[in-house]
Amino acid sequence: MAKRKIVVALGGNAILSFDASADAQKEALVQTAKYLVQFIENGDELVITHGNGPQVGNLLLQQSAADSEKNPAMPLDTCVAMTEGSIGFWLQNALVNELKGRGIQKDVVSLVTQVLVSKNDPAFANPTKPIGPFLTKDEAEFQAGHTGTIFKEDAGRGWRKVVASPKPINIKEIDVIKSLISTGVVTICAGGGGVPVFEDEIGNLIGVEAVIDKDFASQTLSALIGADLFIVLTGVDNVFVNFNQPNQEKLETVTISQLREYISQEQFAPGSMLPKVEAAIAFVEGYPEGKAIITSLENISEILQGSGGTQVVYG
Repeated sequence: MAKRKIVVALGGNAILSFDASADAQKEALVQTAKYLVQFIENGDELVITHGNGPQVGNLLLQQSAADSEKNPAMPLDTCVAMTEGSIGFWLQNALVNELKGRGIQKDVVSLVTQVLVSKNDPAFANPTKPIGPFLTKDEAEFQAGHTGTIFKEDAGRGWRKVVASPKPINIKEIDVIKSLISTGVVTICAGGGGVPVFEDEIGNLIGVEAVIDKDFASQTLSALIGADLFIVLTGVDNVFVNFNQPNQEKLETVTISQLREYISQEQFAPGSMLPKVEAAIAFVEGYPEGKAIITSLENISEILQGSGGTQVVYG
């Protein structure tokens, strides 16, 4: 099989489930690395992105709890960068150790990435991106009443804080990323969707308080580097319609026109499966030579065999 350029988008909830300690998240990434290294063993060039919704939400809670005049809380864009750095380090470390254990000589690097957005993006007036821990309805209403924070129900799993999620326009470090890929370096970038920035009147980059959806950032990255395969990892092996209903149906190979019809039927939960589906559509539509797959981490061996997951194709 010819060498492929593959972007894998890893969900933040796969890194942090119930135990928010560093040790638990590092251990989760040790297990994740065992799956991801299969692509490298297969001879593919691997680029990895990751979510940070739970992590950045928890960090904001820590910042708020310690906020004082002498030790002010860090703004959201800085917290995105902090979690991009910490998760990137954990994953880089896990991959290096796993590669060494398998006798593979391969460099791995994690890159704090700035992603350009528009300061006029309508998302700033309509926060939709869930971050932080899942709360009960009562807990969310209590926090909303005391802090003014907006909470929304997230795919039947609980209530989460929501923040603005502007669409990515470009990736400022794209030339660096391309250079790393061309020299065979396993590159971790655009973590948490990247740090959102916009350009001011003279072209300087200014950080903005928002969280870019990592699936859209990953799709933008995949298009910019001309990826052969864009894999969005989630908690299920396939995308379903009529999810959790008696008549639920697993999607295997599906065209972008079919997915658009399902979106019009509101089959996919906003802030959960919907952005993954929309990102897959955008990638395949803009780059018909490529393929997008939505599946679980545990299903990677099936992907390597050419099957498995929900495979999104042009049509």
